[in-house]
Amino acid sequence: MVGQEYEVEVGPVAHGGHCIARNDAGQVLFVRHTLPGERVVARVTEGTAGSRFLRADAVEILDASKDRVEAPCPFAGPGRCGGCDWQHAKPGAQRRMKGEVIAEQLQRLAGLTPEQAGWDGTVVPAEGDKLPAGEVPAWRTRVQYAVDAEGRAGLRRHRSHEVEPVDRCLIAAPGVTELGIEQRDWPGMASIEAIAATGSADRQVVLTPRPGARLPLVELDRPVSVLRVHERDGSVHRVHGRPFVRERADDRTHRVGNGGFWQVHPKAADTLVTAVMQGLLPRKGDTALDLYCGAGLFTGALADRVGDKGAVLGVELGKRAAEDARHNLQHFDRVRIEQGKVEQVLPRTRITEADLVVLDPPRAGAGRQTITQLAALNARRIAYVACDPAALARDLAYFREAGYRPRTLRAFDLFPMTHHVECVAILEPVK
Repeated sequence: MVGQEYEVEVGPVAHGGHCIARNDAGQVLFVRHTLPGERVVARVTEGTAGSRFLRADAVEILDASKDRVEAPCPFAGPGRCGGCDWQHAKPGAQRRMKGEVIAEQLQRLAGLTPEQAGWDGTVVPAEGDKLPAGEVPAWRTRVQYAVDAEGRAGLRRHRSHEVEPVDRCLIAAPGVTELGIEQRDWPGMASIEAIAATGSADRQVVLTPRPGARLPLVELDRPVSVLRVHERDGSVHRVHGRPFVRERADDRTHRVGNGGFWQVHPKAADTLVTAVMQGLLPRKGDTALDLYCGAGLFTGALADRVGDKGAVLGVELGKRAAEDARHNLQHFDRVRIEQGKVEQVLPRTRITEADLVVLDPPRAGAGRQTITQLAALNARRIAYVACDPAALARDLAYFREAGYRPRTLRAFDLFPMTHHVECVAILEPVK
């Protein structure tokens, strides 16, 4: 049915950057590039007559929403760049739709109303991001460019391996834009990740060559270190410059090596640390766990606040990230970093209780096994940092089974123009 067009009335927003509609046969369409309440012509991009649902793009707007604006980015739109979902929506409407998605996921997957989750229903913009309609915050400090067969850098189209060449990404942070990645040819490369650290002048590119290709001579508009992804095992190796960047957050500098994970929005790390610490209210002498700890952002924040008589254990799967965390926290005597899967490391530590827990799991969430292990520690409070509302809702249901309920929930728009949203839930035992 690809290419089939339907005139449809657009219903509510759904998780994933699209809205729900139905064709004349009652078949569900997930429609991108539209807004709730619009009447549009939707062209099918995926699906067959027997599919449970169809994917589609709004290719003609018949009745526009009052929240619609002209997309500021020339590469946004049906069949174009898939990096942004809501270039055509006013900033306030974007946050409102993200809130509607969070509420729907909480109700459907956890059986919680916003009030039961301790959430006021708002999604808060990051500092400096509250801009007028038609303006785009340049927030993305890490951009993964794809490279087409002609060596042109661009971004992937939605749900596709095809590359949309671009001459500038509007949501890229100034430190990424000033490198001039899009203005150069990249023969033999499959992808280029550009990194602009927050709080330092460190710039880095991570190159992934196509099989058998040689690395090009990298000459960019700013000093930059270069890393290479090995085609055999995906390991990352230094070509020249530092193998790490220095990120600044919570009044500390963090080394993040080999293109490792760090919050993408320049205000995200401080925003999330503040939300987590305000929710946990650590006390001097507390014992705490930081799970999926990465380079040690929350581990260090906890260590600062529990003091010399407290203790913090961080657990991180990635070997290089665990090494970075140990380096970043070496001046704390009562901090330990363990490397491995959380569900395997926790039993090995023989820790039977903790006062506080922070977990910032990957997009898939923590899962029932890990949550059951955490609940057995009888923590006074648990802070759950989530980048996916569906995973958060599923895990809140597991926490409820294990005897914990949300005390507060806060949502932050740390990914403007996209459907992604960050949440911080503070949980406590059910009395």
